[in-house]
Amino acid sequence: MTKRLAFGTLLLVSTQLVSPAALAQDAATPATAQEQTQPQADAQAEPQAEETVDVSAPGFDADAGQEIVVTGRNIPNIIRATPQVVSVLSAEDIARTGEGDIAGALTRVTGVSVVGNGFVFVRGLGDRYSSSMLNGSPLPSPEPLKRTVPLDIFPTTIVGSALVQKTYSVNYPGEFGGGVINLTTRAVPEESFIQFGGSVAFDTVSTSELGYVYDGGRLDTLGYDTGERDVPGFIRAGGLTQPSFTSAQIATLTNAQTTLVEANYHLPPNWSGDLNFGHSVDVGSVRLGVIASASVSNSFRTRDATQQDTTDVDGALRSDFRTVLTDNRAVVNGLLGFGAEFGEHKVRWTNVYIHDTLKQARLGAATVYPNSNGDQVLQQNTSWFERQLMNTQLTGEFKFDDLSIDLRGSYAKTERNAPYERYFSYRFDQTAAGGQGLWVNSLNGLGEAATIAFSELNEELWSGQADFAYRLPTARPITISAGYFYSDTQRDSFRYDFRYRSYLGGSISTPWSYLRPDLLLSQDSIMGACANPAGDGCIRLFNVSGADGAAAYDAKLRIHAGYLQAEGELLDGLRATIGVRYEDGKQTVNTSSAQFVGTTIANDYWLPAATVTWNFAPDMQLRVHGSKTIARPQFRELAPQVYRDFESDRLFFGNPQLRDSELKNFEARFEWFMPKGQRITLAGFYKDLKNPTEQVAFFPTNESPLQTGFSYSELRRDIVTNDEGKKWKLKNVIF
Repeated sequence: MTKRLAFGTLLLVSTQLVSPAALAQDAATPATAQEQTQPQADAQAEPQAEETVDVSAPGFDADAGQEIVVTGRNIPNIIRATPQVVSVLSAEDIARTGEGDIAGALTRVTGVSVVGNGFVFVRGLGDRYSSSMLNGSPLPSPEPLKRTVPLDIFPTTIVGSALVQKTYSVNYPGEFGGGVINLTTRAVPEESFIQFGGSVAFDTVSTSELGYVYDGGRLDTLGYDTGERDVPGFIRAGGLTQPSFTSAQIATLTNAQTTLVEANYHLPPNWSGDLNFGHSVDVGSVRLGVIASASVSNSFRTRDATQQDTTDVDGALRSDFRTVLTDNRAVVNGLLGFGAEFGEHKVRWTNVYIHDTLKQARLGAATVYPNSNGDQVLQQNTSWFERQLMNTQLTGEFKFDDLSIDLRGSYAKTERNAPYERYFSYRFDQTAAGGQGLWVNSLNGLGEAATIAFSELNEELWSGQADFAYRLPTARPITISAGYFYSDTQRDSFRYDFRYRSYLGGSISTPWSYLRPDLLLSQDSIMGACANPAGDGCIRLFNVSGADGAAAYDAKLRIHAGYLQAEGELLDGLRATIGVRYEDGKQTVNTSSAQFVGTTIANDYWLPAATVTWNFAPDMQLRVHGSKTIARPQFRELAPQVYRDFESDRLFFGNPQLRDSELKNFEARFEWFMPKGQRITLAGFYKDLKNPTEQVAFFPTNESPLQTGFSYSELRRDIVTNDEGKKWKLKNVIF
């Protein structure tokens, strides 16, 4: 485990542009010791009864906590008054956590965990069963194997609230498993502010310690390439069809800046800087506001990993690698939002920019490796993963007495660019150098190889939603709500893989095979590394794109949905929310390879949901919930294309035969509310998943690395599948 220590605050300055009276009031109300030492429990996720919580979500009634009356009692707590099981962090709650980003603040919510770089899981079901929303609109992920967005990119200063809903309601999209996380940005700041700061930190494992790096470009520190990794035109033009390339073309790929791994015994410390701004002004009866946030960070992390696998029933090792890798992550984020408040109406225009780059160098040495001679193997990888998300959304929330209208529109574009993924494998030849031994790479593929890959992914998401809610003029409060949702997602992706080989198909000659990676692929080696080079040189670049799957694919997902919901008090102390959602979706994946049949999944569903709440005591209540939801396969799970996840160092291969998963969700929850926002909760939930998408590991050949595929049905030893699909049951109890 990496132990991280705060090295110091470089700069932290805050300016509150408020009146002296307001300043005096703030100074007179410091945080209590109880607030500072409060244990991490569900109570921390609750706002105080007197706090105003700004939540922008489909069909969410922000006034519920102030207006609902049950059995002659007012219920001022928004967590209690909301019909669904939710946890809400208000702006005050977020500030009390002391975290710099919203991902850290959400770790205070029971049932929520943060995995990796800010990816949030709800109830441990993984990111494929969770979703992220910003101001009630879907927020796509810049990572191809993730559904959720890394929430550590959102600073706490610009977030008005964070809502985690763990039970399904029909105003949300039907793809619901563990829960949904909805972030609400501040529409109009209550007070103008300017905050800017920075930090320097060190890691006892990485900072000033040994790490592996490579040169790259001038702006690698900020995560932007300055042309050193530009993809040549002949790669884009011939990636699908051209079997090999000339020596002149190969020479343009000989980029030592992206090839040679070097040891750095003094890795620099991690650093970050941020600037946050907010301002509001009154123009007549309209209150206008603007919020802006910008941040930049650069961090290093070195890991030492042992990787082993076996195909033997007795556990004899097939390979035994010790790998050391250094990640250099650079993140640049920006958010610009405009808001207007007039009467009980709110309008928000929010723009988000995320640029997240991972520059990675790794060395792995294997004492056990499945090659014919059993020699040790040394592997080197250099990678550059540049991910970008741009999102703009417009939200209008209007309230006319008993009628509420919410309108939302959003456009998002994600990009992932991974050029010059280089891989070199050297074998230790014990007979070389008079028996002293040398590392050799003759490019013959027997533990001696050199490859290069280029990949790109682009995705666009359009979404729109309209929600209407009307409070009936009845003796008991009843609200009827209805809405329509539309989304259109389009993705195109390619991955072009190439392997360096001798033009004769055998080995290059010595002493060329003893050269380090950048010299091994130099112009001199390309032309003269063979005993009898051909006119076009010795080393050729062969196109192996699609050898293990499709080289390119495009995918679409279009959804139309509508819902109807009723919420009201049936009897004294007994409330119910009942609704149904109709959702029609069509998902397609088409590949560039005739070997694989494209995928079309076109289904429509009726998704009911009901929650009953019994307030049997002034400070106690019981909730019972039941619903049906779905989980569609992700594009990467359907596309028959090999993808390497360097976080886990695993190869993933999609399955075009996947199906939609259907979920039945049940929950019972007892809640005992106490003063000062405290509560005790005992809850149990039960989920029945039909045709769940699960990961299955396999070896394509004896010498191939471990690959991970996806399956929806039960696998037997003879690989015969069950056409009825597999059912997976999950039970859990939360205290």
